[in-house]
Amino acid sequence: MLDHAVEAVEMIKGRSQSDLDSDRQLNLSLTRLIEIIGEAARRVDPEKRSANPQIPWKEIVGTRDRLVHGYDQVDFDVLWKIVSDELPQLIRNVRRMLGDPDDSSNA
Repeated sequence: MLDHAVEAVEMIKGRSQSDLDSDRQLNLSLTRLIEIIGEAARRVDPEKRSANPQIPWKEIVGTRDRLVHGYDQVDFDVLWKIVSDELPQLIRNVRRMLGDPDDSSNA
């Protein structure tokens, strides 16, 4: 989950939202990474999820479900917001959960 979130954030460094709109490979890659993050979140032990309420588990899984089951309707504005605005905080929270305060990705 952490590795895929970091990969998504790294992928957009130096890019703009218009790149997402025009670069099919980028939008497919980011969509897939968000799906993987959601699936990984679903598999986190319920006790660990309860102990870490700062991570929006239901929303992460719900986003994955919407992408998988409504793939032809991906909203790139929402995808960009998730990767640029929400994943950096998720990365910090997951690192704290894992006891790894390393923030070398500057995410």
